[in-house]
Amino acid sequence: MDLRRAGSRMMRGVCVFLSFMALGGLLQPELTGVLDDCFCDVESIDVFNNFKIYPRVKKLMERDYFRYYRVNLKRPCPFWPDDGHCSIKDCHVEPCPESKIPVGIKSGNYNKFAQAAGKMTECEQAKELGAINSTLSNQSKEAFADWARHDDAQDHFCELDDETSPDADYVDLLLNPERFTGYKGPSAWRVWNSIYEENCFKPRSVYRPLNPLAPSRGDDDGEAFYTWLEGLCLEKRVFYRLISGLHSSINIHLCAEHLLDEGWGRTVWGPNLKEFRHRFDTAETKGEGTRRLKNLYFLYLIELRALYKVAPYFERAIVNLYTGNSQEDGATKELLLQIFNEIKIFPMHFDEKSMFAGHKMEAKILKEEFRLHFKNISRIMDCVGCSKCRLWGKLQTQGLGTALKILFSEKEIKNLPEHSPSQGFQLTRQEIVALMNAFSRLSTSIYQLHNFRLLLKESR
Repeated sequence: MDLRRAGSRMMRGVCVFLSFMALGGLLQPELTGVLDDCFCDVESIDVFNNFKIYPRVKKLMERDYFRYYRVNLKRPCPFWPDDGHCSIKDCHVEPCPESKIPVGIKSGNYNKFAQAAGKMTECEQAKELGAINSTLSNQSKEAFADWARHDDAQDHFCELDDETSPDADYVDLLLNPERFTGYKGPSAWRVWNSIYEENCFKPRSVYRPLNPLAPSRGDDDGEAFYTWLEGLCLEKRVFYRLISGLHSSINIHLCAEHLLDEGWGRTVWGPNLKEFRHRFDTAETKGEGTRRLKNLYFLYLIELRALYKVAPYFERAIVNLYTGNSQEDGATKELLLQIFNEIKIFPMHFDEKSMFAGHKMEAKILKEEFRLHFKNISRIMDCVGCSKCRLWGKLQTQGLGTALKILFSEKEIKNLPEHSPSQGFQLTRQEIVALMNAFSRLSTSIYQLHNFRLLLKESR
């Protein structure tokens, strides 16, 4: 433990040096120090993420298991008349041809089998189980059926797509990267407005819009605005900060991969410093930009904590990230476990035990309200007009919803059996892919912040 604390102090020292020697600029000195509602600091996260986590997570997302995501981008908006899909060419998502999908993913692995166990013949079940682990006992096979029944009845934090729907397609995430597509205006504003104004826990005494895009916020002091958070309980503060952090992360992606030039068949994407300043510069946002970025770091800690808690689930021999290529599958799982080992060493995790820790009945009601609010936000993602924005919005909200599911399933994870599926806690392949890709997006955002600080310094 002494070595761990010494390592933590060294990390902070190195990062403080980097912040002031190489990363100085319009975001300094405000974006430093300890974050609200936890005991971690920005500097430690920067060093940990940029040197330890980001390179490994980036490599993991290139693996077949994590690059193919099944999604339904044709679901109608459940809250208002559909605006119709964006006609901008960069909004288009190209589904992956069936022939390109690894056989183990499209034919089903143990996660897919869990969902279909009750509908298959004994011969089909044997074939599916053979693709998982030929040494499974009859007891384990029976547990798969129990698993399916439990998973169907389980409360989720997200509105999940029906993977069996004819409208669901596999998408190669590497060929459809998240970037600025030109999608903006009233349609995008309505989505974020609905998320902030109708689903965040806003005090009745606060009349100013929570939505950062709202024009009525232009003349206010951004820093003073955040005093309203002090009157909320921890859980409701956390909810707002999660949404704000997600919004900030998405904005950083769009600023980092912005359309810079187009013509003569040549499209150039890259960092747009002007757009970044508009969204995060201290002066242009009247102090609110720094808060937005701190909420990004807070969200990073929440998802990091979820990965720490779920590590025992993946460390079991029964869990195989199956694509049909045994050599790649083994290397993928080994890389994932390396990431978990790095996360375990990080000394300043968020303590989720402080949440929903009050009166038992009140805590239960608040937790359910928290879950339903977030589930509603996942449904709003089907109202995004740009297909590519919808894809990444759905993936990142499902990833965060999976992280919340993990944080609130501590007892079930502790009781996981080593050699058979658990009846108390399971993750589908879609949840696993969304969880890791969502965390990868946060990791990328923090890495991109380093690049923007350098650009800000050079532009002075």
